[in-house]
Amino acid sequence: MGRSRGHGSRGKNKASLPQVPKNLKSDGIDEEYSAELADQADLEAQARANAANQRVNTKRNS
Repeated sequence: MGRSRGHGSRGKNKASLPQVPKNLKSDGIDEEYSAELADQADLEAQARANAANQRVNTKRNS
């Protein structure tokens, strides 16, 4: 595609730049959940997530 003719490699700075800035990366720590502060939408979402996890686990085991 013409890249081998007279085209140099990319600059050194281009290769070292990260895709995601460090200040936007998560630290992997989940937030604490309090059942006392949960509203109805939170409880429904948690029930859906648990049901989805059970479906995934049964598919993996069978």
